[in-house]
Amino acid sequence: MYPIADYLADVAGIDHSIDPITIRRKSRDRYAVSPLLRNYLNGKYADIVVSPKSKDEVIRAVAAAVKHKIPITARGGGTANYGQSVPLRGGILLDMTQFAGIVWKKPGAIRALAGTIVNDVYEAAKEIGWELRMFPTTRATATIAGFIAGGTGGVGSARWGVLRDRGNIAALEVITAEDTPRIIELRGTQTALVHHSYGANCIITEVELPLAHAWEWRETIVAFPTYMQAVRCGVSLGQTTGIVTKLLSIHEWPTPKLMQPLAGLVPEGHSMLSSYVAFPSAADFDEMVAEHGGKIVSACGEGQGSYGIPLYEMAFGHALAQVQKSEPGRTAIEGFFHSDDIPGLVERVHRKLNGIGPMRLELRRWGTKLAGSGSPYVTFESEEQLIRVARIMQSEGAGVANSHASNVRAVGKKDVTDQDIAFKRSCDPYGLLNPGRFEVDSAEDENAGSDLPIDAWVAQRGVV
Repeated sequence: MYPIADYLADVAGIDHSIDPITIRRKSRDRYAVSPLLRNYLNGKYADIVVSPKSKDEVIRAVAAAVKHKIPITARGGGTANYGQSVPLRGGILLDMTQFAGIVWKKPGAIRALAGTIVNDVYEAAKEIGWELRMFPTTRATATIAGFIAGGTGGVGSARWGVLRDRGNIAALEVITAEDTPRIIELRGTQTALVHHSYGANCIITEVELPLAHAWEWRETIVAFPTYMQAVRCGVSLGQTTGIVTKLLSIHEWPTPKLMQPLAGLVPEGHSMLSSYVAFPSAADFDEMVAEHGGKIVSACGEGQGSYGIPLYEMAFGHALAQVQKSEPGRTAIEGFFHSDDIPGLVERVHRKLNGIGPMRLELRRWGTKLAGSGSPYVTFESEEQLIRVARIMQSEGAGVANSHASNVRAVGKKDVTDQDIAFKRSCDPYGLLNPGRFEVDSAEDENAGSDLPIDAWVAQRGVV
């Protein structure tokens, strides 16, 4: 279908593979958490995997692809949950994991090459007494550019907000897919053009992020007799700026039982609040927990839990993967709880869903306010079932994004503006970058997954 032999002649000396096993492995990410995406993305593979080690090799690989009009799908660690790095139309899988390393670090900021593993960036910052403001639960395997291109926020968002919030991405260096690729430096609000665009408008080569002072963190698991007690406590903690936390993850029973690493740590019938709290805030944290009827069932230094894995690997998207190890038929949608009364909104949704599945809620700042994200873990029956759940949540005032689709518009987390479209046209005039994910004409987008009723929730809620 594509002139791969001609392409290879132009990229001689750059690592590549046409081995079918390698291609299949690199053409997947973690979309298997969605039964709908498992069906839709099955059998979609690249024709070749290309693995540049330097910026010059990235430019050569992209320029040759443009010359021969071969699609390019950039991939980092392959940790995305939406299938964003699955090549919908074949072509070149641009594996960026060998293009890695710290460019520089200094108090308050760090810059890294695109393929650098997030954990390596985190550890490099800690060496000078700083840390990343936020990181994905896939910190051990995700690349820093993959986090920017496909992520939203994560561990640290309870204090610092999400990536799209102003000031959380300092700068991005990108390469265009033109006949003569350009190197562009984007700073400040311009970085929003690339964030959460799935590598469909340019190729990220360097990421510069602001840092926070490093704290000594305590991992804490709190059990509550009811889910709403856990929610009210979590919201109170998130709204109390003097208590320093970077994770507030709430799970209704029986989710703690379904997470195998917890192995009976949370008492039968109890819901769970998982948190990272800075040690200087521990006493105030414990006091607030007691006021809400909670009982601390585990408290330890970071990485010292009896459960044997980082606590954050039982939060956000990682939590569903843990649940599916016990009950593979479970899945979820992604609801958003933006309200001056988060517990009230959560309670209305919880009551209306009436036991369809245990709820989860991740608390994080979004713009200027605390917000929640989550939904029930449902035992999957059909797409129509997920649509019913989404509409019930919307009927009570929650927003919904589509975690069972893999193009920008269908997921609904990015407000695509005229500026975004103009940037896409200028950087990718032939539409070769991750085609089907973010087209200049919305009618050209692939129907990648499901048709859940999503909200333009960012615009509707005035989040900046």
